[in-house]
Amino acid sequence: MIEVKNLTKSFDGRTVLHGIDATFYTGKTNLIIGQSGSGKTVLMKSLVGLIRPEEGQILFDGRDLLTMKRDEIAALRKEIGMLFQGSALFDSETVLGNVMFPLSMFTEMSREEQLERAMFCLERVNLKGAEKKYPAEISGGMQKRVAIARAIVNEPKVLLLDEPLGALDLKLRQEMQYELIRMKNELGITFVYVTHDQEEALTMSDTIVVMN
Repeated sequence: MIEVKNLTKSFDGRTVLHGIDATFYTGKTNLIIGQSGSGKTVLMKSLVGLIRPEEGQILFDGRDLLTMKRDEIAALRKEIGMLFQGSALFDSETVLGNVMFPLSMFTEMSREEQLERAMFCLERVNLKGAEKKYPAEISGGMQKRVAIARAIVNEPKVLLLDEPLGALDLKLRQEMQYELIRMKNELGITFVYVTHDQEEALTMSDTIVVMN
């Protein structure tokens, strides 16, 4: 469980997060919804330590991110996957290379183990056979699925998703919503999911945090 308590963050004298309290439940799809500028992305980046609030607590099963030492934060981040609106794939790497990247950076797996794990994740998103292609050679929807495979390759306990389907057409968006729900249920991952789309929130959510 992730608990946010009295979180406050300002930029250049403008308060973006003001006394935020929220609970994100283990194994659930926890939606954060709100209009542009309401602080959704700032809250998301605070959860992973990319932004440091001035006040409050961010508790991961009782462990406060804001009082952790550097090595403790590094260990916590290994439990967290991230998927943002842009797929953010490396154009010079193949699909397989993109998915293997977190393994080479953050694990001590052998090359053979990395290949096996990456191929398993590509199969989970129905991309077996596309591993030798480059991002420019596949569709936008396939790129999204590569990004999902990369986000789950380290077997995260928590997956942070910031408007991950925002640029997709309606049909592909619905397909990806189903895919994400299926994977969350099968893998038991906790989702913290930012959207401004109320229909998406009602379709996917177990709980909803509304930011105003």
